[in-house]
Amino acid sequence: MIISMIVARAINNAIGKDNDMIWHLPDDLKYFKDKTRNHHILMGRKNFDSLGEKFQPLPNRINIVITRNKEWERDGTIVFHNIEEGIQYAKENKEEELFIIGGGQIYEQGLQFADRLYITEVNAKFPDADAFFPDFDKSNWKEVSSEHHPTDEKHQFDFTYKVYERA
Repeated sequence: MIISMIVARAINNAIGKDNDMIWHLPDDLKYFKDKTRNHHILMGRKNFDSLGEKFQPLPNRINIVITRNKEWERDGTIVFHNIEEGIQYAKENKEEELFIIGGGQIYEQGLQFADRLYITEVNAKFPDADAFFPDFDKSNWKEVSSEHHPTDEKHQFDFTYKVYERA
């Protein structure tokens, strides 16, 4: 099974503020949806909460939620209390590619397990952000694709989709 992380991050590694996204990039949301559809996705409880009730759980995916709260449960989710259990569950269920979708603490814990990184690099800085994607040593990764998306009427910032595989 391939373990992937998918994230949109700013130049300063910012990914969110106040448990919400800090930009609206419709094409990146579509990219996320297309990549993760019909796969297991693994996220932290705060990230799940940030989806809002309309999108809980994310449709057409197996939603694995990691939380320390032993009492927490939500319809349409599979709950574990550490990331290793969530990864093992996806593996046992014959998932081909598991997507770790955040937030910051889950990315930090999951990076050591990742085989592939789907990173949307947003060309902006957000000094007020309070959630970040961890730094990673690019010498351990090979960039296998890159596609730039310019600013337009629907996208306030330009961004680049990059895919890295562990070297």
